[in-house]
Amino acid sequence: MGRKLDEIKRPIATELNAFEKRFRETMRSPVALMDRITYYIVRRKGKQVRPMFVFLSAKACGEINDNSYVAASLIEILHTASLVHDDVVDESYERRGFFSINALWKNKIAVLVGDYFLSKGLLVALKHKQYRILEITSTAVQALAEGELLQIEKARRLDIDEAIYFEVIRQKTASLIAASTEAGAASTTTNEATLQLMHKFGEKIGIAFQIRDDLFDFGTDDVGKPRGIDIKEKKMTLPLIHALNQADPSDRRRIIRLIKKYSDKPEKVAEVIRFVHESEGLAYAEKAMYRYRDEAFELLHQLPESPARLALEELVNYVVERKY
Repeated sequence: MGRKLDEIKRPIATELNAFEKRFRETMRSPVALMDRITYYIVRRKGKQVRPMFVFLSAKACGEINDNSYVAASLIEILHTASLVHDDVVDESYERRGFFSINALWKNKIAVLVGDYFLSKGLLVALKHKQYRILEITSTAVQALAEGELLQIEKARRLDIDEAIYFEVIRQKTASLIAASTEAGAASTTTNEATLQLMHKFGEKIGIAFQIRDDLFDFGTDDVGKPRGIDIKEKKMTLPLIHALNQADPSDRRRIIRLIKKYSDKPEKVAEVIRFVHESEGLAYAEKAMYRYRDEAFELLHQLPESPARLALEELVNYVVERKY
């Protein structure tokens, strides 16, 4: 598994602690209900992977400063807004083992909270006159929405090929990690080539991250999301796309029919999972995931050697090797 997350955080541990306090202050609201909801959100945050990417990228490209905190706040705020809105769209009542906002406070409030977070992010950037960081993060939010819509449009017909799959995940998942690494870098350097490099670096990690997520759907580990959930939601993942591409036409039709009509039946979902295993869809996807990781390393190694660069490398490995 490589080094634990706490060890990887070491070069930026002080900054992450300071960031947590700053972030809580930033999210204060005079409206009691909003304050209660944001407190609930902030308290049950995840592993802080995105702020880690921001601060490590900032440190790998220069000296962490006030703008680095603005970049990390913006990424965290926009990521949270997208999760709150996602849960409404997906009618999801749980997130990381906690009730989602829409489960506790209903859809209308969840949408308003998501909107509040989005506008809060814009205001944080404007207050500190961080226009470049605002541009980077706003572009990511636009890509998120477009990726989500592209996936919905294609899911209806289940005709996603690999090119479309990669386009969807580049926008939906990779855009925010690319924004994290680029915004971190933008807080400590104005070198355009470095910013482009860090954007591409984040994009490669984001794609590898999503493929790892796809693999969980077919695995045997308990990963906090039920096995076969992507199949139930009719999401086309890389292992499944590869398996369908390898299948003869009648098998392909049969599996697509199962997903379209019987994705709510556990025994049919198990049949699809078995089909993907037998078609070596998992091995194919894993190979692709490691390819993207290696391409990310090639980009990263263009930066000078430093403890922050080494920690970024280990964070990439953590993302790819994680068990949940």
